[in-house]
Amino acid sequence: MSQPHDSRNFFLNGAVGRLEAVLWTPRSTPAPPLAAVVCHPHPLFGGTLHNKVVFQAAKSIDALGVPVLRFNFRGAGLSEGVHDRGIGERDDVRVALQFLIAEFPQMPLLVAGFSFGSVAGLRVGCQAPEATQLIALGLPVNNADVSFLFECPKPKLFVHGSNDEHGDVRNVKEMVPLLPGENRLVIVEGVDHFFAGKLSEVDQAITRWLTEQVPELKK
Repeated sequence: MSQPHDSRNFFLNGAVGRLEAVLWTPRSTPAPPLAAVVCHPHPLFGGTLHNKVVFQAAKSIDALGVPVLRFNFRGAGLSEGVHDRGIGERDDVRVALQFLIAEFPQMPLLVAGFSFGSVAGLRVGCQAPEATQLIALGLPVNNADVSFLFECPKPKLFVHGSNDEHGDVRNVKEMVPLLPGENRLVIVEGVDHFFAGKLSEVDQAITRWLTEQVPELKK
């Protein structure tokens, strides 16, 4: 269950125009131990910050008393610009991180993403010194270059559907143990890419992992 929070709708100043954004700031956590951003799936296939998996991830993080930012990539929703095949979208993630750095100075950051958003988010998060934890939901290993993960020693959580049509679960199972750093893979059985009907298991995976990573978080 989400904590009481203030919700702020606004625009970030992106490299190619304004980016629509929503920030939830918990009222009951005056000094949270980290802040988070959640990146949405492919905008050319209907992905926005309102996607159900993205919304669930934000709720899970919010329930732990963590400020969480969602935003629309360029060309999605009310954001300006056009889709850039995942390249310019990395700049959009950087803009989101810079906002969090300014809003919550010296606070460690969590970067999470679903599908397309997991690739764009983690690629930037692996390089950003402020990002200390990473979450990939439905990593689309079938059609995305995720080789950058093999040079990323930060703690990572992967949550994946056993029948994910965009990320063969066998490939994910083979990949995760080979990655540097502390990594966890949670398989949600009997679901496809969108975790339909089992978002509660996504919630449980995020909550359990984050409270282990950051003991100061509410349980």
